[in-house]
Amino acid sequence: MNKRTILIILLAFVTTAGMYAQRGKRAIERIDRETQSRVFIPKGTWMVGGTVSYSEHEQDNLNFLVIKDVVGNGYDFAISPYVGYFFRNNMSAGIRFAYNRDYLDLGNLDMDLGDLTLSFKDLYYLEHKYEVSGFMRSYIPIGKSKVFGLFNEIRLTYGYGEGKNSTGSGAEYDGTYQKIQNFQIGFAPGLTAFITDWAAAEVSVGVMGFDFKWTDQTTNQVEQGRRRVSSGNFKINLFSINLGMTFYL
Repeated sequence: MNKRTILIILLAFVTTAGMYAQRGKRAIERIDRETQSRVFIPKGTWMVGGTVSYSEHEQDNLNFLVIKDVVGNGYDFAISPYVGYFFRNNMSAGIRFAYNRDYLDLGNLDMDLGDLTLSFKDLYYLEHKYEVSGFMRSYIPIGKSKVFGLFNEIRLTYGYGEGKNSTGSGAEYDGTYQKIQNFQIGFAPGLTAFITDWAAAEVSVGVMGFDFKWTDQTTNQVEQGRRRVSSGNFKINLFSINLGMTFYL
């Protein structure tokens, strides 16, 4: 058997093996799920909306388990307006502003731990914070519905805030002033339901993603302190559900 015959046999073997290998492979085809083919919000639409939340609490001689004689009051307030434009069907880009204010004035709190009793008096805390965010939001209708849909909002946020806290009174007064900055990259999924042709109610969860926070403190106008925190959160917190209204123009 000469070299030419051997070469022909090898080429025939390789070709046959390749044919069987191709037959053994299953063709992989892309499945068109048509998730974006249905128009839920058309291109060229403007969206304007916002969320507002407020809670207030007041305690007078409250007792609960090991917590005794609680006297104090406080409130939490947050407002977040936003505006966006749909540059293509079901997808929009926009800007969001937010303001948060937290206040607590605790006159007295005792903790009875059996052999140990802790007492806190004249605790004060106040913080207000401003945020600005750029966002992109995409919508997917639920089935063939034009009323109910899901959305996901991707945000890039910068925040700045100031706060102060103090303990004691008179000669035992101790106060701290602080500046807070944070940078956040995250997303907020939600559900929207149209109640008219141009207005919808929305439910969304708090932002999940990465958060970077810087805090600089000055205590009694003398001592300096600082804190740096970075965190990632990809868990849904049922206590961070937001309700809001959006108008489509």
